[in-house]
Amino acid sequence: MIKKFIDKLLGKTAGGTQGKSRFGKRQEVPAEVHKIDPALVDERAKNVVTTLQQAGYEAYVVGGAVRDLLLGLRPKDFDVATNATPEQVKSLFRRAFIIGRRFRIVHVVYGRGREHEVIEVSTFRAYMDNAAAEQVAGNERTSKGELASMKHAVDASGRVLRDNVWGPQEEDAARRDFTVNAMYYDPANQVVVDYHNGIKDAQKLTLRMIGDPATRYREDPVRIIRAIRFSAKLAALGFKMEAKTAAPLVESSKLLADVPQSRLFDEMLKLLQTGHAIATVEQLNKLGLARGIYPLLDVVVERADQPFVKAALQDTDRRVGEGKPVAPSFLLACVLWADVRDGWAQRQEGRHGQRPQPPFPALQDAIDDVFNARIGDVSGRGKLAADMREIWMMQPRFDKRTGSTPYSLVEQARFRAAFDFMRLRADVGEVSEAIAEWWQEFSTADDVRRQDLLEQVREEQKVRQRVRVRETPAPKPRGGEPAARKSQAPDSEQDDEVEEVEVEAGAVPPDGEAVPRKRRRRRKPRTGGGGGAGGGGGGSAGGA
Repeated sequence: MIKKFIDKLLGKTAGGTQGKSRFGKRQEVPAEVHKIDPALVDERAKNVVTTLQQAGYEAYVVGGAVRDLLLGLRPKDFDVATNATPEQVKSLFRRAFIIGRRFRIVHVVYGRGREHEVIEVSTFRAYMDNAAAEQVAGNERTSKGELASMKHAVDASGRVLRDNVWGPQEEDAARRDFTVNAMYYDPANQVVVDYHNGIKDAQKLTLRMIGDPATRYREDPVRIIRAIRFSAKLAALGFKMEAKTAAPLVESSKLLADVPQSRLFDEMLKLLQTGHAIATVEQLNKLGLARGIYPLLDVVVERADQPFVKAALQDTDRRVGEGKPVAPSFLLACVLWADVRDGWAQRQEGRHGQRPQPPFPALQDAIDDVFNARIGDVSGRGKLAADMREIWMMQPRFDKRTGSTPYSLVEQARFRAAFDFMRLRADVGEVSEAIAEWWQEFSTADDVRRQDLLEQVREEQKVRQRVRVRETPAPKPRGGEPAARKSQAPDSEQDDEVEEVEVEAGAVPPDGEAVPRKRRRRRKPRTGGGGGAGGGGGGSAGGA
């Protein structure tokens, strides 16, 4: 009787099946079954686990790293889960930092500069739902003052507001999103701890939500975006989302309206910058979520087939795959370039009754309009916006390849990003390939070679100036003489009227365009011809 009464208080049925379905059944899978190669485990992750275990705590490699190890892949990131509190973890490592407010975790840092690596350590958390946790009104926009005294809170709809209550490992596993991300690996004894048949799902290449998917999406609507991200990431390995996990996605996406825009913006960047941007767009279309998650993401999906945006997405995936850094400012600058370019042209041409503007003010105004329309106040006025603006403002400067402009441009902090942007424009035919190659060589050349490249541009400009002059229409014949007879004059005599243009070396105005110096050369009129210099044209034609 007492056991039944306790089970009722804990929300369990007579047979305890509800508890089992919620927290799963612990399975310890040995190395001969899971076949994880210990050589694939990062030494720094092993060090973190060993240090915690030697201090008397439980510690495991956890999450996506375990999934990748099961698939025979070397994980890029390693996370560790432990029953030690953040303060206890921090005390064990020389370079460890507690971060986060909603989810407090510890970053253990190894190395410095670009070679540094962070092992993220989280404390086992208690499972929570709207039946067991404190109920509060509102959502994640609830003020910090209201949440200050709460450690474990959800709102009336089941959305998690504050989650810093520690609990046992089985509850920590239950609160994770997907079965393949809820396994724990102990590198010391090489055992995998599995509560929700994650190993079987990994073998079947199935992405399955732990618990009832609709409820889990309601607890944290951002899980909708995580479902998309993981389905895109694992699609290349043959994973498919379980039908029950996918079914509530479209209906649940309405819940994203209550998530702060800043968090959605960050989640959007994760979708696009984890090396699977193209696959993410495909999944969004496949799952019926091409629109409605976040306005800027809608633009990405809409333009993903445009050559320039597609090239940017592919380039981002390539760089991530090669372990190179990627910047959100670059990708977003590519996605929104069409808006900037069209607005820029419109202002220069004075369309729709507007007064024509000079190029640079027109570009600045076009950029401001794009920020206001597409990005707003989320991140549009911080460093991201400043970097995007620099990339765009440098584009017309690539046309200036004379004087001191090239030297000053390559010294700009954002030159490489702006050049890569221009390089993509050249790849899709928006900019001359020759210009992109010239800048590539100039940016890496020594001073002697740079002088040669500048001289090459000056010679090209001389040739273009001469060609332009020769292609101008011939002047009307003088004295009423028919144009047909004029055109029959010998070449040597027609050349008498050719206006030759030479570029005076060193004459470079602020905008970088060479200043032409015009010289008119005339031959002396033939003796016995008709008239002096003023009638030379008519006399030459008549002599023919």
